[in-house]
Amino acid sequence: MSKPVIFCVDDEPQVLRSVARDLRSRYGEDYRIVASDSPREVLEILDELSAKQQVVALLIVDQRMPELSGTELLRRAKPKCPDAKRALLTAYADTSVAIQAINDLGLDYYLLKPWDPPEQNLYPVIDDLLEDWQSSFIPPFDGILVIDDRWSSKGHALRDFLARNHVPYRWLDVESDASAENYVADGVELPLVIFPDGERLEQADIEQVVERLEITTRPDSEFYDMVIIGAGPAGLAAAVYASSEGVKTALIEQNAPGGQAGTSTRIENYLGFPSGLTGSDLARRAQTQAERFGTQMILTRDAVGLSSDGHYHQVTLDNGDVMSCKSVLISVGVNYRQLAGEGIQRLEGAGVYYGAAATEAAMCKDQEVVIVGGGNSAGQAAVFLAQHARKVHIAVRGATLSDSMSEYLVKRIHELDNVELWWHTQVRRVEGEQHLEQVVLEDTHDDKQFTINAAALFIFIGAIPRTEWLQDVIATDKQGFVLTGADLMHPDNDLDWPRERRPYLTETSVPGIFAAGDVRYGSVKRVASAVGEGSITVQFVHQYLRDK
Repeated sequence: MSKPVIFCVDDEPQVLRSVARDLRSRYGEDYRIVASDSPREVLEILDELSAKQQVVALLIVDQRMPELSGTELLRRAKPKCPDAKRALLTAYADTSVAIQAINDLGLDYYLLKPWDPPEQNLYPVIDDLLEDWQSSFIPPFDGILVIDDRWSSKGHALRDFLARNHVPYRWLDVESDASAENYVADGVELPLVIFPDGERLEQADIEQVVERLEITTRPDSEFYDMVIIGAGPAGLAAAVYASSEGVKTALIEQNAPGGQAGTSTRIENYLGFPSGLTGSDLARRAQTQAERFGTQMILTRDAVGLSSDGHYHQVTLDNGDVMSCKSVLISVGVNYRQLAGEGIQRLEGAGVYYGAAATEAAMCKDQEVVIVGGGNSAGQAAVFLAQHARKVHIAVRGATLSDSMSEYLVKRIHELDNVELWWHTQVRRVEGEQHLEQVVLEDTHDDKQFTINAAALFIFIGAIPRTEWLQDVIATDKQGFVLTGADLMHPDNDLDWPRERRPYLTETSVPGIFAAGDVRYGSVKRVASAVGEGSITVQFVHQYLRDK
């Protein structure tokens, strides 16, 4: 494959030469740098590249050009290279234009001129944009092939696992993709997974694929300074800070790094990312960061036991491995609350999904989908799915979104023409033989029912903590959320705290065992707060170890 293209466009010759020089110096080995002072010439070249099936990775465009403004050029260029990252070169006076372009065009970044020195002001930005582009770029395929029926719950779980763990794969639907016939003969049992070396797995499941991919599933040491259970934002943040400070750290994750936040289709209010990022991107970046500092990631394993002898702690995994450590952080997050309704459980994974199910979004093209819930996760899913589905229905139990959803999402949803809100509404049942076909909703004010022909139902109705296995180990509230810090000392809890000092902010009823993120009682259910809790816990771990 020829090198991906980086385009730089500016009508000022001196600026254009400077941009092209800096780009070639840093990226010339891996990318083809194309410079032009004419926006219209750029559009012609993009047509030629598209005809030759050459890939454009990045467009860096000046805003103030008399022939065509930068934002207008990017708008016209998007259909020609929809997957390319886009950056705008602006003067300080044009920042409001750039910010507007983030909202209107999905601009990825804007750079203020001048950017000298490039090592500080240019390259880190371009590195980040190109890394993001590479993470979603699909080169000529040479990875895992998954062949299955669209409505297979087992196949859906497998595809979702691969996507969330950033394992490149291509999926063929046996019902709609004619090329699937080249791989599936009579008697083949689906899902079928074909690896690049030709090895085939019939009736493949996640455990088999994990073993074949040699993903780390067992600890490489018997003892750690800190064991973190759960790789959501809190756990990943703690891993980054602990490992970077020399704390020997292991991070256990049952499904995929990122937790529920990792399934978010767009997080737009996270500090430092003005054009937003997906939960998957955030998880990928954090995992890479943690591993770079030395965290051992133990994936597809679940913690099923926790004990303490007063000096050290032992974590038991679902395969029988026991990990000893000086401190533990519980950041297991929460599970989606199950929706009560006839047919829900039977069709789960076959049109009924908990979470955003970005894996299924493309298959909702030109169809109708239903979302249940009124929180931020539901709002993010609605905005994302509206780009694919013909119509998105949102069923909300209350009379407003503002009570539980961020205002920027409320505004975005009301601006979408293909989103319809149903107030005081709940799901009564779902119908379909092999897969979801209809969702029956009920208006709770007048008990009237109505039916929507839907390809998918996405459920976001709150969550419950994943702490059943901890009930006899540490103190929780009645719902199962872990009590920490000052909440342990409340007279109503009747707990015997075993130390003279007071418990640290995120410390549980057992000294040296901490909790952070959504699983902690009183936590703010936001990504940024979870990251903060995970980060600050590392300082409490240091204090705890000094106390010992």
